[in-house]
Amino acid sequence: MSAGEQDGLAALRAEIDAVERSMLRRIDPGLRAAVIAGAIMVLLLAITLPWVGDASGWAVLGGSSNPLERVGLFPRMFAAIALAVGVGLSMLTLLTRRWGLAWASALGCTYCMLDGVWAIWSRQTAHGSGPGIGLVLAALAMAVLAAQWLRLAVSRR
Repeated sequence: MSAGEQDGLAALRAEIDAVERSMLRRIDPGLRAAVIAGAIMVLLLAITLPWVGDASGWAVLGGSSNPLERVGLFPRMFAAIALAVGVGLSMLTLLTRRWGLAWASALGCTYCMLDGVWAIWSRQTAHGSGPGIGLVLAALAMAVLAAQWLRLAVSRR
């Protein structure tokens, strides 16, 4: 084999190794991508529904809800994290299909789901109106996102 052929084979081997390393960092969500996209849409719908009294998730997040409702910290924190992680990070992960982002989405959505449970609990123990349908639906959407991202992140071979 000539030196030119050996150089060509070495370059081809380097290119194959680079493609292999790139593929190891990627995920293929398959049908889970549709479930994740559906849960994101449900989460966006839930933000428009009542969370506390008549206040929607947007009003809770923006602090423009009725002061008599005493929304508290947990629903506000849940709204912010749900939008950042549940919508933003999940969409970024679906677009880039990076394995590290899948883990970040899994852990972030799991924390956000727990935060949603705390938000519901805080509304049940507070004086005033209890949790609205939007808050409960958002917590359920985050539970679906957490389960899907966790299954996807740990399924890497």
